[in-house]
Amino acid sequence: MDGSGELAAAAAAWRRDGFVVLPGYLDGPELAAAQRDLAAVYPSAADYHAAPGDRAHQPFSGDEFGGIIAFPFPTVALSRLVVHDRLIALAAAVFGTDDLRVYASELWAKYSGAARYEQEHHRDYLNHTPLVPSRDRRWRGLELFIWLSDVPEDHGPTHVVPLPVTAGVAALPHGYLRTERPDFYQHERSAAGPAGTVVAYSTDTFHRGTEITAPRSARFSAHVSYRHADNSWTGRQAWGDRSFHPDWAPFVTQASVRQLLLFGFPPPGHPYWTRQTVADLAVRYPGLDTSGWPPAG
Repeated sequence: MDGSGELAAAAAAWRRDGFVVLPGYLDGPELAAAQRDLAAVYPSAADYHAAPGDRAHQPFSGDEFGGIIAFPFPTVALSRLVVHDRLIALAAAVFGTDDLRVYASELWAKYSGAARYEQEHHRDYLNHTPLVPSRDRRWRGLELFIWLSDVPEDHGPTHVVPLPVTAGVAALPHGYLRTERPDFYQHERSAAGPAGTVVAYSTDTFHRGTEITAPRSARFSAHVSYRHADNSWTGRQAWGDRSFHPDWAPFVTQASVRQLLLFGFPPPGHPYWTRQTVADLAVRYPGLDTSGWPPAG
């Protein structure tokens, strides 16, 4: 998917159905580098299942969310993947603007048998915003799963319910069991796909995690959430707080201006940029090319 027409079609599907699955949307050296670096962050499926009781493997046992690592990630290659040019282009097509923000990002590892990964159908807006869903695309959150490993049906792909199926459902409850809304489960779609697949869904879209049934297997993914810059009431992670993390500076130092704008850095020409602030930015991030922010005065 390289043309503007294909991106427009994907964005239209997201707005209409609340999701779109793009098989193999990310590939090439950026994906390969991120996959290589997973070995420095998580045990492989073989290593985990060879000794699931090891102390190093305990965080993954008994808790479906135990394999989550919040942004910034332990390697630059993994951090860079969630601000890949193709993801930015997709978000720009969805929201109809280049004025975007990243408001959350995580890595996630799941291992068969380590925890129960089957979920009820639920919507994410309740822990992304204090408000309620809007039909206006500017006020919806765009969530993206990036499969870092192949995720066939027996590796626990996300299942998603098209918005037309759930039209008119009240703002609460948060989720529905199969016995409560069997129609959701009857009409759900699988987001299974090869590594590099991007699953784009909206914060008002019902979806659920499914069980990993393949023996001695694992699923690795990255998750990133984008919003329109004007949607200031949607958020999950505060980058000011995360900027104290030791993995933050290595990411910032090599990032482009466009990527840093996604995290709230003021754009070039903003009155924030003076000789003093540009000079001090270089002190905080040695090696950062600050030429993209010429002093405004």
